[in-house]
Amino acid sequence: MQLFFSFFKTLVGKEVAVELKNDVVLTGTLHSVDQYLNIKLTSVQVVNKERYPQLTTLKNCFIRGSVVRYVQINPGDVDTELLQDATRKANMPIVGGAANDKK
Repeated sequence: MQLFFSFFKTLVGKEVAVELKNDVVLTGTLHSVDQYLNIKLTSVQVVNKERYPQLTTLKNCFIRGSVVRYVQINPGDVDTELLQDATRKANMPIVGGAANDKK
């Protein structure tokens, strides 16, 4: 989970599309994300305005992480080298420490 949190923090200020579990899709600028993957968007637009007219006046929103199905991002906004390094570090075996002490 920490890997995703770190990754999403690098996307702050970028345009994203967030698909919710109730099929609503919102686009906007990623303003912030927390360790629970809650998302705050600014400059929000609803993708299907005809189906969700009640959301057309929405400008900023907070989205609870547990209701997010997908987050779509522009591939050009992804720092693949940074992501690969973080993935390698997250999967490195722990050397030393109490688990490896022999008595």
